[in-house]
Amino acid sequence: MDIRVAAYGVIIRDGCILLAHWNEHGRSGWTLPGGGLEGGENPAQTAVREIFEETGYHAGLDVLLGIDNHVISARSRIAGATHPLNAIRVLYRAHIISGEITHELDGSSDEARWVPLDELESLKTVELVRIALALNERMPANGIPDER
Repeated sequence: MDIRVAAYGVIIRDGCILLAHWNEHGRSGWTLPGGGLEGGENPAQTAVREIFEETGYHAGLDVLLGIDNHVISARSRIAGATHPLNAIRVLYRAHIISGEITHELDGSSDEARWVPLDELESLKTVELVRIALALNERMPANGIPDER
């Protein structure tokens, strides 16, 4: 089994969520800005780097929302894959520090966009968006889960 660890940011502002359009190997959909760890990065560094690369925004991380594990069968992966993929996805609530929205060049995403939350159902989003929004909904603003 192959393993991929990636980190993503959930950024919501003025009733809109920041999404990146993933478009790779004939597959596409709207997803959270983020991606795979490189070199000796920790997940927080990866999330900040990927948010910038995919959207043009410098972001700060607020709280760890959770870690999602998703196994993709070999036949559901990109052509030529012979092993299943265990995708470990680290999700952070984040905020914009500075920058202007830009689209990634020569990467796996081709557009960044602020999407009104009430329009999400009309977009083709990857499952990760739904998972992240559910985690974000359960996490209090101060990042301290209620122990009741």
